[in-house]
Amino acid sequence: MSAEQKSTPGARSGETPEGPRPGRLTAAAALTGLEGAALVVGGVYVLVRGLAGDGSAGQAAMAGLTLVALAALPLIAARGLWARRSWSRGPAIMTQLVALPVAWSLLQVNSMLIPGGIALAVAAVTTLVLLVNVQTTEALGIRGPGSA
Repeated sequence: MSAEQKSTPGARSGETPEGPRPGRLTAAAALTGLEGAALVVGGVYVLVRGLAGDGSAGQAAMAGLTLVALAALPLIAARGLWARRSWSRGPAIMTQLVALPVAWSLLQVNSMLIPGGIALAVAAVTTLVLLVNVQTTEALGIRGPGSA
């Protein structure tokens, strides 16, 4: 391995970049983890309500388990961001891009879900901005196109 590769953060796939974790990366990891945790809580809530007799138990069980399963992607991405793994930025960005249409549909209903849609939209846009930031990209050891 050349001296340049040794000094480049994230030069090897198993190598953790050195130096302190930037605040933007920490915030992106926290927001992504919070979204995953919200999916778990929502899934458990739907599951418990369905099993308690509110509506169809089968549909509630499927919806609840689906939400809990969907929580895996943002939770894994958040853990990867926290550990400064370069692969984690892709799933984190995908999570935010999926959250935007969900937030939009929550804003379209005329109910108590509108504040949730606003919160989700703000979290998704904020996290996207944090994830594409130059400091975050460098902290994850991601090099731009044309970089050797």
